[in-house]
Amino acid sequence: MLERFRQYAAEQHLFPDGAEVLLAVSGGRDSVALLDIVHRCGIPFSVAHCNFHLRPGECDRDQRFVQALAERMGVRLFTVDFDTAAHAAAHGLSIEEAARELRYGWFADLCREHGFTCLATAHHRDDSIETFFLNLFRGTGIAGLHGIRPCSKFGNMTVVRPLLCFSRAEIDGYVAGRGLEYVEDSTNAALDARRNRIRLQLMPLLRELYPSVDSTMEANIARLADAGRMVETYVAELRGRLLKPYSSRLATMPVPIQAIEVAEIQSLVPQRTLLFELLKPFGFNASMVDDILDSLGQGGRQFISPTHVAELHRGHLLLAPRVEVVPHTVKTSVEPVGSARKGGECFDADLVRQPITVRPWHEGDRFCPLGMEGSRLVSDFLKDNGLSLIERRHVHLMVDASDRPLWVIGLRIDHRFRLTSNTLHVLRAELLFQ
Repeated sequence: MLERFRQYAAEQHLFPDGAEVLLAVSGGRDSVALLDIVHRCGIPFSVAHCNFHLRPGECDRDQRFVQALAERMGVRLFTVDFDTAAHAAAHGLSIEEAARELRYGWFADLCREHGFTCLATAHHRDDSIETFFLNLFRGTGIAGLHGIRPCSKFGNMTVVRPLLCFSRAEIDGYVAGRGLEYVEDSTNAALDARRNRIRLQLMPLLRELYPSVDSTMEANIARLADAGRMVETYVAELRGRLLKPYSSRLATMPVPIQAIEVAEIQSLVPQRTLLFELLKPFGFNASMVDDILDSLGQGGRQFISPTHVAELHRGHLLLAPRVEVVPHTVKTSVEPVGSARKGGECFDADLVRQPITVRPWHEGDRFCPLGMEGSRLVSDFLKDNGLSLIERRHVHLMVDASDRPLWVIGLRIDHRFRLTSNTLHVLRAELLFQ
């Protein structure tokens, strides 16, 4: 088993020579097997253990067990205590999601602070097959059908899974043969978690119907992983070709906007699958992609993902990060006409009522655009100037004490406050970019 472990780790380039690895050790059978194998292979490592305080008595027992293991091996141990239930409630997560978020965030901190090259976890072949079925039923697309990968990224942290070449039965045999002690998680037998139901109900049924299902699924997952890599390569090339920077007319736009031409979307084959893959990094799921495709002929439609906003605008699908609207900061000064100083927007100071403030524009706001006769609704001015809803959300007005707009910031000043031959004092306004 050690030789298979070394061969698999070498084939997958999991452990750089001589570099120290962080092992995630719960104290269960799989992580104890990983700990023993890594130790016997002479790979430098330290141990990390999380106490989630979810199983009264058991979690503290597990921590004491892992502490004793680390002491016997003479390796460095890191432990942490989490109030997992409170984190789940505060962030609207399931207990499983909260525990994952907490532990991987902590592991990443340890890797960064102590220079570990990677985090090693004890996932094995059965875990990968269970993940395949979870993703299949959840509907994650081809990217979710490769099971668990031998190596992946969590932020800047590399996560490796060197036991994926072994089945649960093989690991059980190794632990028994070595006489290794471990602790049992009582929740592993519970049927309330979907993964446990797949492990304890679906997989036994499949093995009864198809005795070779484990090796067949391992081969299927490998082929799907290869297909997934080909799709990723093609989609990355397609994204680089179709997704272009969008030049905003709003000088104060705080985030970059990207755009795909609607005509390019309409030419995609297969359209739905490729658009889903293109938009997946922006947080859009399959149902959102369906809504976008159903709306391609409609301008002004917006679609919101957890991280981004998309908008159909003038023959393009615009994409921008979701951010809070930040008030602009404007520096003003009054100086005699004819001052040599340059820069900023200039107004007739004697026509302006101090103090000057900056606020977002509102429906019903009116101003007189420079060079035009009469007043216009700011909303109509923004629309006529081709600003998308994404851009309009970030527009601010500089107004005087009477709430009269002096400047649609980044676009146009008000004609009534322009400099003329009668101007004696200049109000200079300079936008301070943060």
